Amino acid sequence: MIDLRSDTVTTPDERMREAARTADVGDDVYGEDPTVNDLEARAASAVGMDAALYVPSGTMGNQIAARVHTERGQELLADRKSHVVKYELGGLAQHAGLQLRTFETARGVPSPAQVDDEYVAADLHRPGTGLLWLENTHNARGGLAIAPDRIAGAADAAHERGVPVHVDGARLFNAATALDVSVTDLTEPVDSVMFCLSKGLGAPVGSILAGSEAFVERARRTRKLFGGGMRQAGLIAAPGLCALENVSTLETDHEHARLLADGLADVEGVDVHAPETNIVLVDVAETGLESEAVLERLHERGVAASALDATTIRFCTHRDISRADLENAVDAVSTVFDTV
Repeated sequence: MIDLRSDTVTTPDERMREAARTADVGDDVYGEDPTVNDLEARAASAVGMDAALYVPSGTMGNQIAARVHTERGQELLADRKSHVVKYELGGLAQHAGLQLRTFETARGVPSPAQVDDEYVAADLHRPGTGLLWLENTHNARGGLAIAPDRIAGAADAAHERGVPVHVDGARLFNAATALDVSVTDLTEPVDSVMFCLSKGLGAPVGSILAGSEAFVERARRTRKLFGGGMRQAGLIAAPGLCALENVSTLETDHEHARLLADGLADVEGVDVHAPETNIVLVDVAETGLESEAVLERLHERGVAASALDATTIRFCTHRDISRADLENAVDAVSTVFDTV
């Protein structure tokens, strides 16, 4: 099966497996796992933050950030297609007691004017705006890489209102690679950031939540509350250290996405969105088929993808996909629509 559903399906390479086998470990809840401590220090440095926390998943990292930054009942500002809005089971309401104020944005990031317009001051009747939420790359909008000036503009507007800013950077290193900028150019304007080790970077488990030392101290306590306190976690943190060395391979994933998009563009009846990173969106509305029907036919031909909505299919390239796989995937898509 050529698995293009997500970059979460990557399998650990031999270097990661050996790192896990030989990792120095200790009880991380006591702060005694040297491998976890090393990972957190290196990750904080990589994103230009004072401190970092290793968490089991990106969703947990996001939910912890929301809980730490806000007070219950406050509003969170977010693009309406944000991952935290669409795919995290309403966790903002369940874990942090937050209200959502969502709105349409250009490329998934609000303008400074939009931040000003959507901001609500706290008063006797209203809890006020507690957090601005950004996403980079933006998953549901096709893996868009958001430039530093867009991040800074939104963040500066929020900070002028006394509102902290969190970035869901699940694929943050993909954004930096695509834009040819330093990761710290993307994180310098914000208060906290989460990024995944288990997507394009290829680790089997885990994400990083980073921010100030005071923020991470509170985040560590909240991780324990959420059931994320881990013991000899060096076994899974060691592959994460290897993952931090895989940033240079992301450009290959982006190149593969462009090659895939070019091939799919020749298939009659489908509309291919030009990829900016490793995600290719394909609109099949004009073919008369819905996404699920297309996915079923693709699966029969040895290709797995995912449905973004009723007529949009997402293909995601990653470390385990070769050029030959891409050629076979294009052939499979072609045969699906040849029979329509």
